Amino acid sequence: MSCVFCKIVRGELPAHKVYEDAETVAFLDIHPMTEGHTLVIPKLHAERLADLPPELAGKLFQTVQRVAGRITQALEAPALNIGVNDGRAAGQAVPHLHVHIIPRFPGDGGGSIHSILYKPQKRPLEEIHRLIADTL
Repeated sequence: MSCVFCKIVRGELPAHKVYEDAETVAFLDIHPMTEGHTLVIPKLHAERLADLPPELAGKLFQTVQRVAGRITQALEAPALNIGVNDGRAAGQAVPHLHVHIIPRFPGDGGGSIHSILYKPQKRPLEEIHRLIADTL
């Protein structure tokens, strides 16, 4: 498999790992947005969140929580952005599910998740609600 993250999992590519267990691994992003920008991935290859078995989704986010706490403490980061680019249209560059943990500091010039995109919806909330709720 040519997936760069799978190669990191198998030890075929180097990475600055900050945490690893049987199901997940966390390592520093090689193109960090801030100091300490870390990626958390499942060891099992899954391109998108919907592709990950539900029992591993919980484990993935347990690792995110654990690593986020360590980053906050180690770097004295007062805040974090935590996010997933789920699919190409959302900016996912590596087709292996990964969660970004981005330490934030006063005056760093970044914004909230709301600064990613602003495109007001055209349909009423009630219609959007019905479309989503009916599938669940």
